[in-house]
Amino acid sequence: MGLFNKIKSIFSKKEEIVENLDEEILESESIESDVEEEVVDAIETSKYVDGLSKSRDNFVNKLSVLGIKYTKISDEFYDELEEILITADVGVNTVMDFVERLKKRVKDEDITDFEYLKEVIVDELFTIYVDGDILSSKLNLNNDLSVVLFVGVNGVGKTTSIAKIANRLKKDGKKVMLIAGDTFRAGAVNQLQEWSNRLGVGFFGDDRTDPSAVIYDGLTKAKNENYDVVLVDTAGRLQNKTNLMKELEKMNRIIGEIVPGNPTETLLVIDATTGQNGVTQAKKFKEITNITGIVLTKLDGTAKGGIVLAIKELVDIPVKFVGLGEKAEDLIVFDIEKYIYGLFKEF
Repeated sequence: MGLFNKIKSIFSKKEEIVENLDEEILESESIESDVEEEVVDAIETSKYVDGLSKSRDNFVNKLSVLGIKYTKISDEFYDELEEILITADVGVNTVMDFVERLKKRVKDEDITDFEYLKEVIVDELFTIYVDGDILSSKLNLNNDLSVVLFVGVNGVGKTTSIAKIANRLKKDGKKVMLIAGDTFRAGAVNQLQEWSNRLGVGFFGDDRTDPSAVIYDGLTKAKNENYDVVLVDTAGRLQNKTNLMKELEKMNRIIGEIVPGNPTETLLVIDATTGQNGVTQAKKFKEITNITGIVLTKLDGTAKGGIVLAIKELVDIPVKFVGLGEKAEDLIVFDIEKYIYGLFKEF
């Protein structure tokens, strides 16, 4: 049995668990603490299936047609496969490498059956992401105070993502503070403060324009009041990379002085619906600072879910969280197997 068939076998059983759940459990705001781990896992699998429906309908339908259109695996078949993958935002270089590997495997194994080829296609796409190891999607947190820095351009859902991750951490029993380091965007401080009030987590921010000064005082307060995790918002400007680099360097220096060994994570927030523009943002921010993970928002809102593979291949940064809906619990930890299942369930 191929890798994809094993994944389908495992996750189809998880979907059956969700189908038998009471609606009140599915809609619960505190589902992680209310139900067994197996059920939570099954619900997250269902979120991938529902959230990737646009990509699946667009992507898988086109791939399936190839098996009907071509009676043999030819150059024309590979050309059309390339086009389908590129339009799914997998990325040109990634697609070219993938097709070369696929051609070699087809030749080495003398593959002629399209049903088996489908398994090989999915297995090879899976390989693009894992590349020998499944990258960890877990947040890197210390046993004492951990600082997580969030970066990204305006409009990608950065502040909302911070709030949703704060919500997850609070449910995990962490004492959480939000620091409003985006001192340039009008309303950013108030927006984050509103989220802190709504979630019942700590907050620090004021009307100063120097974000590093705000972070300094906020972290001092967090240390004195024994917080577990501090999530820091930053300005989303890429117009001048030199200024932004200096700003982030100063922030990192301040954080390291107040809480040695921090930040434990620097997460880049990207809007999946922007497609290859999001990959470009990842490249630019990687040049500016040490990005340790990606938060990919609005993955449910795009028919081009292949961007996950493009990010891994082109910038080699793990996706840590994906947004698969509007609710707080719809920003979930990225899982490559659930992603592959959600994308190719009907293939």
